[in-house]
Amino acid sequence: PALDAFPRKIWARLAARAARATQAVDMLYPSPAGLMALRVEVARYLQLSRGLDCRPEQVFITSGYRDSLNLITRTLLKPGDKVWVEDPGYAPTGALLREAGMQLVGVPVDAEGMQVEHGLQHAARARAAVVTPAHQSPTCVALSLPRRLALLEWAARQQAWIVEDDYDGEYRYVSRPLPALKSLDRDDRVLYAGTFSKVLFPAIRLAYLVVPRSQVQRFEDSARLFSGGAPALMQHIVADFMAEGHFARHIQRMRRLYAQRRTLTIAGLEAVLKAHVRIDSPPGGMHLLLRLQGRRSDRVLAEKMRQHGMFSRALSECLLTPRSGVAPMIMLSFTNIDSRRQASELGRRILALLEPS
Repeated sequence: PALDAFPRKIWARLAARAARATQAVDMLYPSPAGLMALRVEVARYLQLSRGLDCRPEQVFITSGYRDSLNLITRTLLKPGDKVWVEDPGYAPTGALLREAGMQLVGVPVDAEGMQVEHGLQHAARARAAVVTPAHQSPTCVALSLPRRLALLEWAARQQAWIVEDDYDGEYRYVSRPLPALKSLDRDDRVLYAGTFSKVLFPAIRLAYLVVPRSQVQRFEDSARLFSGGAPALMQHIVADFMAEGHFARHIQRMRRLYAQRRTLTIAGLEAVLKAHVRIDSPPGGMHLLLRLQGRRSDRVLAEKMRQHGMFSRALSECLLTPRSGVAPMIMLSFTNIDSRRQASELGRRILALLEPS
């Protein structure tokens, strides 16, 4: 996230509340399911912004996406269960599922998102699927409506679960944010995972999980056993921030800011790297994809960039099963690039590292 643009009101409230932290409510053990005031605000926000019809009791506050996924695996799955994951996909998802004893089924991604038919052919009886439908990580495509419906139909028929990781669905620049997959769920098979890390800042360590109504009690039991709860002080601050309307305004502001930075970054990089890369400008998200021209290795370039203080990730590093035919691409964030000159300088640093074709 753009760390130079996060809301100062958060820090002001933190300082003010800490100064009067003699309140007993801020010093008690936090509720494993989360502060009810924050659960109410998250439910209200999701109904307005993502089309989700959920009750506060269905919202569980966690300490991050990994905590949310861990809660899901402990509650609904068991070691040995097969789980569909996107290929390429978000590497920590696969790592956590493997650690929990799941059998991963890599489902290829194309221009319409996860190829549901591939999953049906290779593991129709899987117990769950983890998807990023609004903005696939890392390819940036959106899951098409026919595939959304096919995925929901499979889950209903097999009594399987779908985990919707909506990690940055707020950031769409060419139209309104896409409705959540959960908003189409008529059989209550989708668990919706969101986070405050991308819209506020990572160190806040707050995320949320919307669970099916039929599973609330099971998740309450699991949270009581396995969740330490998120700090009550920070939950109170974010709940107030949302209740007073600051959060919605902050999202709008950040969407405008990121749209501007995205345009500046593309212009600056293309001015320097046009002969060597093709820049994909997806309609949403927080990173660009740089398609390398010629016979270049995205892994080699990504490693060189990291060695020179530039964080990036190669698309091939996100593959569950290495395969040919996948274009070499570099994922590059634009959220902290605030001028075309800065983008051009970054482009020159990358150009110096490009291996000969």
